[in-house]
Amino acid sequence: MYQNVFKRYELKYIITKEQKRYLLDLCAPYIKADKYGHSTVRNIYYDTDNYRLIRRSLEKPMYKEKIRLRSYSKADENGIVFAELKKKYDSVVYKRRLAVSIENGEKWLCGEGESPVINQISKEIDYFIGYYQGLKPKVFLSYEREAYYLNNDMNFRITFDENILFRKDRLSLCEDVFGQALISSDFVLMELKTAGGIPLWLTHILSEQKIYKTAFSKYGNAYQKLYLTEKNKNGLNI
Repeated sequence: MYQNVFKRYELKYIITKEQKRYLLDLCAPYIKADKYGHSTVRNIYYDTDNYRLIRRSLEKPMYKEKIRLRSYSKADENGIVFAELKKKYDSVVYKRRLAVSIENGEKWLCGEGESPVINQISKEIDYFIGYYQGLKPKVFLSYEREAYYLNNDMNFRITFDENILFRKDRLSLCEDVFGQALISSDFVLMELKTAGGIPLWLTHILSEQKIYKTAFSKYGNAYQKLYLTEKNKNGLNI
């Protein structure tokens, strides 16, 4: 059974691969591998023609939102993927998602189809699609993820994302993974996902290793690399 509703804090850290190995050694007594273990996460981010969603997000407002299709392996035509609506208000992340077929999901998010079910989550997504009319797939973003949870709290998750790639063509979850690197191959994006605080033992480890949280949006950074550089170079109005 998939979890479809999330409310949590997502704390992000850019660390080296050496730091990752050291952290995993120190955390080993307290954590277990997630049931998905290692996965290749694929995302298709949807936006308006003028990139209204991500441009608004980069302004760092109190409230921001985004929508995407996600899979945890290469999808096939009959496979199940997730339509995800993600909102952030005052540092708290709210995520709603529904499992859908890839064909249904692609048509639905573009406003060319309907949700496979009618419930509160589908109504929220329908409202979003109607409000931001003309949503289209804009960026393919993938990464290799290792996921863990605490022995005594399955809702506290630690994830490590490597080989973060993005592109603006061949925008399908059925496609192979390739694209431009978002961060150097020497670094890893670590995220702590929690509904409450960070365990004291983990706080001590992060402090001792001088690992500090940072603001980092995968889609935001991909947009800046793909489009803002091109705009500055060619004077494009995007």
